[in-house]
Amino acid sequence: MNVELVTIGDEILIGQTIDTNSAWMAKQLNSLGVKVAQIISVKDEREAILDQLSTSFERADLVITTGGLGPTKDDITKQVLCDFFDTELYRNAEVLERIEDYFRSRNRVMLETNRQQADLPKACEVLTNLVGTASGMWFEKKGRVVVSMPGVPYEMKHLMSEEVLPRIKDRFDLPTLFHHTIMTEGIGESFLAEQVKEWEDSLSSEGIHLAYLPSPGIVKLRLSAEGDELAQLKEKILKKSKEFKQLVPQYIFGDNDIKAEEALGVQLKKQQKTIATAESCTGGYLAHLLTSVPGSSEYFKGSVVSYANEVKMNTLNVSEESLNTLGAVSQSVVEQMAQNVRQKMNADFALATSGVAGPEGGTDRKPVGTVWIALATKEGVYAKRFQFEQNRERNIRRSALAAIGMLRRYLEGHLEIRT
Repeated sequence: MNVELVTIGDEILIGQTIDTNSAWMAKQLNSLGVKVAQIISVKDEREAILDQLSTSFERADLVITTGGLGPTKDDITKQVLCDFFDTELYRNAEVLERIEDYFRSRNRVMLETNRQQADLPKACEVLTNLVGTASGMWFEKKGRVVVSMPGVPYEMKHLMSEEVLPRIKDRFDLPTLFHHTIMTEGIGESFLAEQVKEWEDSLSSEGIHLAYLPSPGIVKLRLSAEGDELAQLKEKILKKSKEFKQLVPQYIFGDNDIKAEEALGVQLKKQQKTIATAESCTGGYLAHLLTSVPGSSEYFKGSVVSYANEVKMNTLNVSEESLNTLGAVSQSVVEQMAQNVRQKMNADFALATSGVAGPEGGTDRKPVGTVWIALATKEGVYAKRFQFEQNRERNIRRSALAAIGMLRRYLEGHLEIRT
């Protein structure tokens, strides 16, 4: 089955809006065993949309478009679809009533342009949008399908989940496909591949495909297989997953896109432990990740963002001598930050970060990307120097993830702190 995704909008082509819709849709389709062949973005012009529809329709069994269904004059997708399918617009009474209820329930004035969103092509099957005013549309012609949805992400996701995916399962003969993702942190892609080389070589004989999916601080390994019986595919892949986890347990924090901060939260809840943070170079990002997890109030005590040296001294009691002689980016300073914030907040554990995030501020001895991270416990303190890269945003994220990984490894018994 061949599928193409077409996003419509000048805002995507000029870089004003990032096309996250296609990534999300491709993931959902792939979970059904539907592989996306191409993702294309086109401008808000009749000829551009019409030309791409014609091209994609000739190549694909299923074409999914997003964008251009709003109430303004630049939203021309419906009329282009009418031209393509040789049909015309009509005002759908049921859709109009739903749009009127939508505005009435929000005590908002409804304009004629809003009513025009009930004007839909006669040739389409209407896909009901319960979270917005732009309906989705399902067209069939010559055994092929074109789906059109609004570009607003939450509206698209609602239509895709409630209307489009169920219809795809009913309409097409889909293969049986099973994916399993293993999440790793603290090791680079090439180093990881080297450590599990023999294991990876054994996958092809099992009919399993492996993909490395790296991002700053994280490497995902996606195992995929296609066959006749889902239960057999699942058993085969989970067996190889278990083998992998026995090879590099210290780097693995979970499965199937769990976040590192979520995995740490599970461990802290399980062991009924609490945590505090003291941050310099990460500027509160570490605390943000930890508190982004629902239920984190059970284990997160608080944070001190000690960006300036005076805050390190006055709030965290870091010694002025250490700051003057060793500098803020040093083992001694980060250890004091971690130990003192743990005591101040009466937490079981504390994580501290201090580094040169960049792009300026580096020296020969401490270049941009130099980061010290410390973990304080009742038994003692552990600190490690990391050398990341030149990008400020990635340095901040990698520092926070490395700190989370440090505590996770300690909780799992992969890191020893000597008193």
